[in-house]
Amino acid sequence: MNFKKVFDFLEDLNANNHKDWMDEHRSEYYEIKENLYQWLLEIDQELINIDPDYNPITSKKAINRINNNLLYHPHKPVYKDHFGMGLDQKPEKSDFYIHIGIHECFLAGGFYKPKKSQLDSIRDAIDYNGDQLVELMNDSEFKKHFGGLMNEERLIKPPKGFSKDHPHIELLKNKSFAVQKSLNKKTITSTKFKDSILETYSVMLPFRRYFNQAVSV
Repeated sequence: MNFKKVFDFLEDLNANNHKDWMDEHRSEYYEIKENLYQWLLEIDQELINIDPDYNPITSKKAINRINNNLLYHPHKPVYKDHFGMGLDQKPEKSDFYIHIGIHECFLAGGFYKPKKSQLDSIRDAIDYNGDQLVELMNDSEFKKHFGGLMNEERLIKPPKGFSKDHPHIELLKNKSFAVQKSLNKKTITSTKFKDSILETYSVMLPFRRYFNQAVSV
């Protein structure tokens, strides 16, 4: 996969962020998207070997639309400055996400701003067995890759039904339970990028399994 070509396209798109330019370069966009999809299929086969519960991608919808949703975000540019790709997709299951952009590149996974029913189940799991989650997150490899949870919006007060003295109250205040590993262009354009993805997936897997089990109960 020629990721230098991906970055070059995104740079040009960012400098010419309008429909006329995209129409002139749409064949190039489709070619890059097709190459990305074929690359994702290769990653798929590797991840199946790592995770017996992995759900292979079934369509090119694994690659997010490059158009911004201007209906809800009218002040955003017409097109995004990145390609976002979701793997291991299944309803009621945590994400594994690859983000390649000109301003930010990262791997991420978990439950990012989950719906209320999922969030309630996650908090119940932490209430029941939060020590296991703490142990997972204190693992040296986990901390080396991710540090901790993504720093997203949190509750100021304990969630309803939980005491401020709960041993895991700081975890319970989170509204998202996801982690992220930043990447740089040098890594992405190197021959080691696939290995980096597989390693990160493996390190993240116990964390994601914890939450997959939580929302399945």
